[in-house]
Amino acid sequence: MSSSSPAKPSAGSPAKKSFKVPFWAQILAGLVLGVLLGWLARSQDISWLVTTLEKVGDIFIGLLKLAVAPLVFFAILVSITNLRKVNNAARLASRTLLWFMVTSLIAVAIGLAIGLVTNPGAGTGLTPADGAKPEHTGSWLDFLTGIVPTDVITPFTELNVLQIVFMAAVAGIAALQLGEKAQPILNLSESVLELLQKALWWVIRLAPIGTIGLIGKAIATYGWDLIGKYATFTADIYVGCAIVLFVVYPVLLATVAKVNPLQFFKGAWPAIQLAFVSRSSVGTMPLTQKVTERLGVPKEYASFAVPFGATTKMDGCAAIYPAIAAIFVAQIFGIDLGVGDYLLIAFVSVVGSAATAGLTGATVMLTLTLSTLGLPMEGVGLLLAIDPILDMMRTATNVAGQVVAPLIVAARENILDRDKFNSVAATPVDADDPQPVAVAA
Repeated sequence: MSSSSPAKPSAGSPAKKSFKVPFWAQILAGLVLGVLLGWLARSQDISWLVTTLEKVGDIFIGLLKLAVAPLVFFAILVSITNLRKVNNAARLASRTLLWFMVTSLIAVAIGLAIGLVTNPGAGTGLTPADGAKPEHTGSWLDFLTGIVPTDVITPFTELNVLQIVFMAAVAGIAALQLGEKAQPILNLSESVLELLQKALWWVIRLAPIGTIGLIGKAIATYGWDLIGKYATFTADIYVGCAIVLFVVYPVLLATVAKVNPLQFFKGAWPAIQLAFVSRSSVGTMPLTQKVTERLGVPKEYASFAVPFGATTKMDGCAAIYPAIAAIFVAQIFGIDLGVGDYLLIAFVSVVGSAATAGLTGATVMLTLTLSTLGLPMEGVGLLLAIDPILDMMRTATNVAGQVVAPLIVAARENILDRDKFNSVAATPVDADDPQPVAVAA
């Protein structure tokens, strides 16, 4: 009887070891290089470098946005129909919405507390004359009437995500009602979604390069002077988001879901850092869903909760930011806010968060808040210049919350794979050939 053993490399031909730079390190390198190039372009007044950084960043965001409309439509449609594969689907959906609201309330309370303690509008040197009305404002009437599109083409060409979500939800519910008759459409939708996710994954891999352009443009365009003028306001947003991200979420995970928060950050960090760079919850959605599933949330449930969260769950943009921004604007314009106003801010944050719709920026949510409180719309113009810098931290917080809520629900409903959670890889984004993540088997 003979046995074979693996061939051993000879002394003269040592085995080759492949070295791969982790994705988080690539992003970090992009951040550092972007800051350096932005500082160089601004300090030396190198116009061609500013233009190059701007184009690189714009191309990256443009590629993300290119897939947003069809991605949202098919992700929502497929996620709704996938609920038929989940036991207690209605219960899971309602619990998901409940935890979205709970965490939003906590986030807006933190934002209000920070704003009241720090007085972000005091000592800035800004006056009402520095403000300007935005081209597009939000009101409750606009919000409610704007959900229903007038045709099926315009929402896609104008990237009205809220209307796209509405049409996808209607199509998904109709498909559930039709049953087997709708199966060919569902098969096509799942295939298209896989294709979109594969293409968007390639864009995600370009994030380190996009980071150089986006961060470099911000530094080259605004420098540090602008941040200095808005120092308190900027610090408030970052501190508020950090408290939610690194205190509130871990406490909820440890006490409610009874899981290790460090494992959560190990698994979710790739999505959080991509959100910080891209400033788009929807653009990050495929990666958000990937890390959510790798943290042990079942595919059938994650394929509903993550797309739903990417368009409605905005603790950074729709809770912390409008709370502090409303106080900031009120102080600049010399308007006193009362307890009733603060309750209105909380109400708008919980109910109107879908107005942000997962795109970069939170101007619509801010105008909705200001109009509800009766504050001058010119206050929006005070914050537009600093918005890109704020939006990075806001979006990172949004995406973290979009993973936390399904984790909590899955844990409480005893459908979380805790072994999978406890053994999650630190950098799942480094997979050579990632599989589509939104279509349940």
